[in-house]
Amino acid sequence: MKLVWSPERASKAYIDTVKSCEIYSEFGVAELLSAMAAGWNAKLIVETWSYGGPVATSVGLAIAAGHTGGRHLCIVADERSRSKYVEAMREAVVSSVPEIVIGDAEAVAAEVEGVDFLVADCRGKDFARVLRVVRASERGAVLVCKNAWERKVLGFRWQGVLRKGTRVVKSVFLPVGRGLEIAHIGSAGGSSNSTANGGRWIKRFDIRSGEEHVFRE
Repeated sequence: MKLVWSPERASKAYIDTVKSCEIYSEFGVAELLSAMAAGWNAKLIVETWSYGGPVATSVGLAIAAGHTGGRHLCIVADERSRSKYVEAMREAVVSSVPEIVIGDAEAVAAEVEGVDFLVADCRGKDFARVLRVVRASERGAVLVCKNAWERKVLGFRWQGVLRKGTRVVKSVFLPVGRGLEIAHIGSAGGSSNSTANGGRWIKRFDIRSGEEHVFRE
């Protein structure tokens, strides 16, 4: 199987995101990523979020998930970050809200199977480790690094951050926002090469229901 592009779905997600993100100062990134995730019909969208960061991208991805009927999962580091994220997302008007998982980003990403679309923030110290353990769906996956200008200057290379043997179908750098590094990778096809060493507890919080689940990886 392979990713199949839907211009109609992408256009609808883009327009809805433009309307929903008018209150934010970040322009371009949220709308573009929303259109991409929806256009590729992503069924599992994963992103990392750090305390104090903007949530416009999350709003766009939530809108995309609403259009694809997919699952949108956001990884945050701790309870403090979760509370701030929930507060910010509740101010946004979106029909589909993300699941929140509290834990080490690398450990959580290593346990999530079938990722279609992943967004990592280059400003996070663990962004490269998250990319290295991602488990793509059978269609492959689209990987996005936000705020990539700094990494671009330092000579960012996809093969330098991905798991050895990962097939990069196509990659591009876009000067949108603070820079986007985007790659389409082939399916991992096989068991995970997780670098997590076990023994970590992870909390999953559902914004809509208010339920919190704790599990061990």
